[in-house]
Amino acid sequence: MNLFKLLISSVFFITTIALNAQSMNFFDLKVESISGEKIELSQFKGKKILVVNTASECGLTQQYQVLEELYKTYKAQGFVIIGFPANNFGAQEPGTNEEIATFCKANFGVSFPMMAKISVAGDDMHELYQWLTQKKKNGVEDSEVVWNFQKYLIDENGKYVAMIAPQESPACETIIKFIEQ
Repeated sequence: MNLFKLLISSVFFITTIALNAQSMNFFDLKVESISGEKIELSQFKGKKILVVNTASECGLTQQYQVLEELYKTYKAQGFVIIGFPANNFGAQEPGTNEEIATFCKANFGVSFPMMAKISVAGDDMHELYQWLTQKKKNGVEDSEVVWNFQKYLIDENGKYVAMIAPQESPACETIIKFIEQ
């Protein structure tokens, strides 16, 4: 009898964990825009989303150009890029939100939504990046943000789809297929 109760309890516990992992999605989260406004990510429902952590003084900073081109090409089809400046790697994003916004606009004409600078790794990791990097929260996979310009794909329903390595171009085949499917 005790073995039976233990088995039932274990099944219930595992089912609860699985349901909890999938009960929260991208649209349940809130962030702050680079200009200080509170943003509910639910405003992006129905869109395919690319989330990227950015930095102004990185060898990959030129990806801003490709990101902007990608956004302009596909935004009318329900695609959005959301940039999150972060200073976690090599102190390559030292500026204030205002300085970052000015840099992005002046150097790359960035028109996709940029959010306030956050931490994407470590003990002070933002809640959004906890969701992006932990299978128990996103329901799909664990990942670690390893550098600036790491990309995450989120579908129209707020479900995690995939992580794309920093060195991969924002216009790589995986991302284009995701947008066009």
